[in-house]
Amino acid sequence: MISTESTLYFIALLPPEAIQEEVTGYKQHFAENYQTRQALKSPPHVTLQPPFEWEAQKQGLLEEFLRGFAEVRAPVPMVLSGFGSFPPRVVYINVKKTPELLLFQSELAGELNSSLGIYDAKSKGRSFSPHMTIAFKDLRRHHFNMGWAEFKDRELYYECSASHLTLLVFQDRQWRICGEFPLKVQVAEPLGEPN
Repeated sequence: MISTESTLYFIALLPPEAIQEEVTGYKQHFAENYQTRQALKSPPHVTLQPPFEWEAQKQGLLEEFLRGFAEVRAPVPMVLSGFGSFPPRVVYINVKKTPELLLFQSELAGELNSSLGIYDAKSKGRSFSPHMTIAFKDLRRHHFNMGWAEFKDRELYYECSASHLTLLVFQDRQWRICGEFPLKVQVAEPLGEPN
């Protein structure tokens, strides 16, 4: 008998390691000071395709699609600027809606839908809001108010690039990286002939 067990996956862009460490520090701060640990169950990321069910034995097909998608695209520039919130539960780092990021997410969502039938019904009719969550779900309202008061005016600014498309899987009650797909390296344009 063949198993058709579904597994939860999501697809994201992760910032460089040094920024991941700093963002994890903010998550840890919220865990220690505001009793919210849910955000620590995944690495710092920008979600491109929200969690979806996919048959575990077809993971190779999903990886093949992501490899093909990534290898014909350039690294994605990201601008992290300050903090934001979705009251009364979520505090996050703002990720600017750059044209490159919006186009990348739109193309990925479209091709996932047309090639593999993967889409997020909740996202239909809702614009893409890139962000990096540092507290959510288990953040209580009074802790949200305290944490947001602490972070709303805090300065943060980074310009970086995501060099890989990342597939995450839900295992042992947390999100784990199960595949990273390099975005092609941009080739410098040849210099013109001197006059």
